[in-house]
Amino acid sequence: MRAKVFKTLDEQIQILKEKGLVIEDYEETKELLLRENYFFISGYRHMFLCQNKPKRFIEGTTFDELYAVFTFDRALRNIMFKNILIVENNIKSIMSYRLSKQYGSKEKDYLDIKNFTPDVLKERQVHDILNKMKRQIRINSKQHSATMHYINHYGYIPLWILVKVLSFGIIAELYSVLKDEDQQDIAQFYKTTPESLIVYLSILSNFRNLCAHEDILYNHRTQKVIPDTKYHKVLHIEKQDDMYIYGKNDLFAVLIILRQMLTNEQFIDMIGEISYEIDLLDGKVDTVPLTSILSCIGFPENWRNIDDIE
Repeated sequence: MRAKVFKTLDEQIQILKEKGLVIEDYEETKELLLRENYFFISGYRHMFLCQNKPKRFIEGTTFDELYAVFTFDRALRNIMFKNILIVENNIKSIMSYRLSKQYGSKEKDYLDIKNFTPDVLKERQVHDILNKMKRQIRINSKQHSATMHYINHYGYIPLWILVKVLSFGIIAELYSVLKDEDQQDIAQFYKTTPESLIVYLSILSNFRNLCAHEDILYNHRTQKVIPDTKYHKVLHIEKQDDMYIYGKNDLFAVLIILRQMLTNEQFIDMIGEISYEIDLLDGKVDTVPLTSILSCIGFPENWRNIDDIE
């Protein structure tokens, strides 16, 4: 196996030029490659590559266009991250309220195995999630100011405090092993079903981690898919092999989830921010049509109309 060797900034630019990329400002390109990392920027090359020559850029593609997609994805990440965090905080608050009301404030009460699904097929998963939560209690009882306060003053950590130090992934898994009546009560708040909410939380957790770690977001697809919704139908999203081609496991699926989990005002604000960034990108990229960019994201052309669907 050949090892990857270090390349200077000039060598990196030469590689890009040999692949057909137009460099309009050599010194600025060097500075951007140094600041942002060649590997990260080149990760956005795919929409600009020739179909018949996958290692060649479409004729006329500029570094500025490539960098515009890079900065667009960064802006998109920030928008999505901010709004997913709102949902994360909401679901933690709602779940902790419901479970504390039902089972008590002390961990020995709300972490009692009898409070979770009796499904024998999920028995191992229940034990696993309880162990993860107990581990967070052990770790954070000495590290996190809020949990330390409750341990020192009351001798226990109530769930509404514990959720602050639980990851979104743990919260998503916790919801999936709750009793049916608890799942139903929480799902009702979002006017959805427990089955859908289990998938929603898993997908949001996945995208949240991408955003937090500055991974490529715009063309990401998850293994899990959301159920068909009224949004797919009203927007007349095209189907292939009897499955909608957008809004199932892509960024538009996240938009559909957030449409149901954010307030109307929060969602309208988010749509406005995304619209601005897409319009800004459209003004910077000439080589690739906007329809192709939207397709990479998983957005139908009429994606903005999701805001009008009640």
